[in-house]
Amino acid sequence: MMISDGINLIIGLLAVLFGMVMFWSLPTPLSRERNHVRLPLVSIIIPARNEAERIKPLLRSLQQQRFQSFELLVVDDDSSDDTASIATGYGAEVIRNRTEHAGSGKSLACWRGAKQSKGKWLLFLDADTYFTNENSLENLLHLYQQKGSKGILSLQPFHTVYRLYENLSAVFNIIVIVGMNLFTIGKRPFTTAGSFGPCIVCDRDDYFLSGGHKKIESALMDDLALGQAFLDNNLPVYCLGGKDTISFRMYPEGFKSMVDGWCKSFAIGSKSTHPIVMLMVIIWISGSFISVGEIISSLFAAEPVNIILSGLLYVLYAFQTGWFARRCGDFKRWIFIFYPVLFTFFTGIYLYSLFRVYILRSVNWKGRKINI
Repeated sequence: MMISDGINLIIGLLAVLFGMVMFWSLPTPLSRERNHVRLPLVSIIIPARNEAERIKPLLRSLQQQRFQSFELLVVDDDSSDDTASIATGYGAEVIRNRTEHAGSGKSLACWRGAKQSKGKWLLFLDADTYFTNENSLENLLHLYQQKGSKGILSLQPFHTVYRLYENLSAVFNIIVIVGMNLFTIGKRPFTTAGSFGPCIVCDRDDYFLSGGHKKIESALMDDLALGQAFLDNNLPVYCLGGKDTISFRMYPEGFKSMVDGWCKSFAIGSKSTHPIVMLMVIIWISGSFISVGEIISSLFAAEPVNIILSGLLYVLYAFQTGWFARRCGDFKRWIFIFYPVLFTFFTGIYLYSLFRVYILRSVNWKGRKINI
């Protein structure tokens, strides 16, 4: 074995260890015995623009919840499909966003819903989410109550996968969660980058004190910006994984939608990640390529010892990547045998995102060109 091979194997192993530090755990809401503490009226606000094909599972899951002390507001943000009629059919109050801001985006839709709400607590849900069992909503609200009913409690939904191309999102899901700065080893050594966006619970008074979505209406990454607005007012922000509580399916429209979605998010979102966490992410991703390069090199050199050691490193990376990803979603286990494809795809889209954001100064999303 050459010295360079030994160094590469050591670097690859260290990268695996950095990965463990980087993504030590992902807490999730636990099923709890009902403590019969009274919960307040909750306003569930769902911003929706052309979500007729995706909103039904969420509305159906809300009908099935044991906890029903909520008002359901769907803000129809100038949809051209049947979003409004479907929402009405499930008993939601539809707020039609027909102002000069119609179709201007999620933040203003959320703000309008909050302004017309009556609940003491606000629950913002993306239209493509859904609760996974009949106790999910109650467990989520009791958890918020146990945290003092202050600030934000946000969940990143568990990613459900149906088609092969959707597995390409595996590394993205890992980095989205890691990038919140909260899931490294130790007890919250870093300040959160913001909040997760698809599921946010907050107190009504806290929301308006922070300025809510109105304050961050121009932010492309509204979830991170809203969390920061709360932090700026000394209000806590809690982030958890949504496994066994809330799920969603990302980018079912196809491969192009997935590329546009991740491109929109990553170059800007990564700026909120703590530099130390970002360094660990870079080392972990770099290690994945080193492990691939080392096994290819050992096969060409036909060195048995190096083949075995580099093969073990490859298997270790495949296992770790799969373990991390399956905390975030139900990605197919066999896909991680081909983890170099996942990391290559992630790196390519991230570089493309940098190009769109810092050179072209625009991204595409849902048929709209968004200038940055």
